[in-house]
Amino acid sequence: MREFSVPPIVTVGDAANLTDPVWENAEAAPDTVQFVRRDAGTSTEVTCRQFRDEVVAVARGLVAAGIAPGDRVALMSRTRYEWTLFDYAIWAAGAVTVPIYETSSAEQAAWILADSGAVAVVVESTAHATLVAGVRDRLPELREVWQLELDAVGQLVTAGEAVDAADIEVRRTSLTADDVATIIYTSGTTGRPKGCVLTHRNMYADIANAVPVLPNLFREGASTLLFLPLAHAFARLIQIGVVQARATMAHCADTKNLVGELQDFKPTFVLSVPRVFEKVYNGARQKAEAEGKGKIFDRAEKVAIAYSEALETRDGPGLALRAQHTLFDKLVYRKLRAAMGGRCRDAISGGAPLGARLGHFFRGVGVTICEGYGLTETSPAAAANLPGHTRVGTVGRPLPGVTIRIEEDGEVLISGDIVFRRYWHNDTATAEALTPDGWFRTGDLGQLDEDGYLSITGRKKEIIVTAGGKNVAPAVLEDQVRAHPLVSQCLVVGDRQPFIAALVTVDEEALPKWLEAHGKPAGTPVAELRDDEALRAEIQGAVDLANQSVSKAEAIKVFRILPQDFTEATGELTPSLKVKRQVVHKTYAAEIADIYRR
Repeated sequence: MREFSVPPIVTVGDAANLTDPVWENAEAAPDTVQFVRRDAGTSTEVTCRQFRDEVVAVARGLVAAGIAPGDRVALMSRTRYEWTLFDYAIWAAGAVTVPIYETSSAEQAAWILADSGAVAVVVESTAHATLVAGVRDRLPELREVWQLELDAVGQLVTAGEAVDAADIEVRRTSLTADDVATIIYTSGTTGRPKGCVLTHRNMYADIANAVPVLPNLFREGASTLLFLPLAHAFARLIQIGVVQARATMAHCADTKNLVGELQDFKPTFVLSVPRVFEKVYNGARQKAEAEGKGKIFDRAEKVAIAYSEALETRDGPGLALRAQHTLFDKLVYRKLRAAMGGRCRDAISGGAPLGARLGHFFRGVGVTICEGYGLTETSPAAAANLPGHTRVGTVGRPLPGVTIRIEEDGEVLISGDIVFRRYWHNDTATAEALTPDGWFRTGDLGQLDEDGYLSITGRKKEIIVTAGGKNVAPAVLEDQVRAHPLVSQCLVVGDRQPFIAALVTVDEEALPKWLEAHGKPAGTPVAELRDDEALRAEIQGAVDLANQSVSKAEAIKVFRILPQDFTEATGELTPSLKVKRQVVHKTYAAEIADIYRR
């Protein structure tokens, strides 16, 4: 199939904007708990009415500071309640939010602030304020810097007392659906970040059509703990979805204690990237092996996957499989669900391919991961697996109001109200990304089955062509190798080379247990183990398993264990944990060259 379209459920009116649900909730359900603020071990409920009033108070402060309609205001902070509060206050003041990842370098922040023409920035910490101060001379339009840790909210609320609340209502209701809501700079695996311009219509159309088809996630009484960066478009969509559906959300700024936070808050659903689900799986497997229950876990895993696969057949799981599933639910699956708080039955995965193996495993355990697909340029969700309409291994069907087309060369194109308008100050990039009739060229390669389910097979720019002319999509191999508990990252190489090879990094959290199990000195760094026979045998097993999923010409012939993992700090990962291939190729050019000297 070359094209599949789903008609919209909701059409966004020309006068609508993203603040409308906040005001509607405050009137229709004033006492419903919208957010739970979690500070220093205490929790404070914020009702719909309280949230609306706090948004107005901060918006009045922004107006008092001279923020005009259409002005760009940047936000640089970890995921916390104030991020959401400022986002809506900026909109209520008629302005435009420009997110900056709190891990961004001074150079990245300077580029975003300068390119967007931000007149103000809200930062979280003294470190962020110092970073901005260091590039202030390159930002002639920047007038204000507010710091959350120095009571930015209180300062603005006090300053805003001189502004009539009616002025905010005028500003807010003057916004139209086609006004700019946000400029999100794509973290990008190549080149300088581009400012993706999203309107209120773009984001409102996306979430208004997603909520009705995801009732088990977005509903009153549902709750989520948001721990992904709100600078990421996917996390932002969950934020506005919670407001749209009057669900409840708490923020988690520090993922180091994520398991404890999940167990304390007990969300009914979570949003994550595949790497987090991989770590949950690997952690459970390692714990089982350490307790001498590795064989039980292995059997439980096989049963979970088989049970999930059977759910997609006409007859469903058989009697024997159901009995085994019930047994392992008592022995294994309940513990895994407990690690996510005990109430979580649904999850959303995006940002990168999840892989069928993990999807079936978690569904078999009792947590259905609705894998979705989209890009910042599509607001971001374009397709998703839905309750009752899930096909593990795909990213689902187009959401209502979206059309997906597959070009002759396999590229995925998207059309609908969710498609962005333009890149900020970058007409050349805009012309490359949008067809004359408004279709967005995703750069992804994919296939649509007869029922409209989309499978992403790779990135157009990442396809490797070997010296023998064989086209290889690296994602298939990389996902399989990363499934091994000891592996953190895998990057396949071999463009214009005689064979396929791989660069592999070791998971530093898994290494200590492996060292102990193999009689190695505690604390031995990976750099000293790269040629260790036992470690290479472990990785070889992962490579052999991955090679079973491809042809002989596509198989990994050689691998190298790198001395350290890829990190955001060293520039090899984006904030959403995608590998920057060009950076890795440059950093490890000597390693790659040595592989092909054989």
